[in-house]
Amino acid sequence: MGPCSHPAQASDKTVKLWDSYTGAIIRTFVGHTQGISDVAWSSDGEYLASASDDKTIIIWSLELFEAVKTLKGHTNFVFCVAFNPRSNLLASGGFDETVRVWDVARGRCMKVLPAHSDPVTAVSFNHDGTRIVSCAMDGLIRIWDTESGQCLKTLVDDDNPICSHVRFSPNSQFILSATQDSTIRLWNCNTSRCVKTYRGHTNRTYCIFACYSITGGRTCVVSGSEDGKAYIWDLNSRKLMQTLEGHKDIVLAVATHPTRNIIASASMEKDLTIRLWFDEDDP
Repeated sequence: MGPCSHPAQASDKTVKLWDSYTGAIIRTFVGHTQGISDVAWSSDGEYLASASDDKTIIIWSLELFEAVKTLKGHTNFVFCVAFNPRSNLLASGGFDETVRVWDVARGRCMKVLPAHSDPVTAVSFNHDGTRIVSCAMDGLIRIWDTESGQCLKTLVDDDNPICSHVRFSPNSQFILSATQDSTIRLWNCNTSRCVKTYRGHTNRTYCIFACYSITGGRTCVVSGSEDGKAYIWDLNSRKLMQTLEGHKDIVLAVATHPTRNIIASASMEKDLTIRLWFDEDDP
């Protein structure tokens, strides 16, 4: 993979939309009064949601390039946000230790789940939107029924490390979790057991993203790291396949293209770049 670098911004209370081919800023969204911890695309690409320390979530229209809804209800920093596959619901988590489910069209909170005993660090829907997974600094991973709000399962490791990030696998049979013991775990949702672990990166302090990359019939696990690199493992063999080097600070976030072998990585203050990594054989 080869890199392509674009400058990024610090915690300046804005959301920036970039052209991934040219590196140009298409639009800057201004509206939050404090820093932003997470953003999420709707599946139809029409909206962006941003989670802020100002205790709100703003939904931005990509057609109008403006805020269309401001969701209020969290009583502390909003740390994470995710759309369901139909883009009609939004899940959020925050430092008030709750997970909230929102009606996007009405801009109303439908459910407040007393989810954790510490700040919620990540939320994710499964492939059909019937389940929500959340994780928190209490080390617990919880699976929720979206309609009823009932907690269906709690996944926890014996050592109970702080959980930084979590998401369902594409088939919803597994959950990928990143924890602050420098380990990524793959959990079987049916048995509630950890079936694979991935190591080699460094994650002791920050909430660092982990995600799947599916290209050419091969599924990989991708993660940022506190050593300034991004790491790629083969999902099944757990073999470390590649490290992506070029950032000058902690790689806090990674994301992957749904159909092409492209990885985006974002780094912190000493670096302030977003880098796109691509397979040179990928047209």
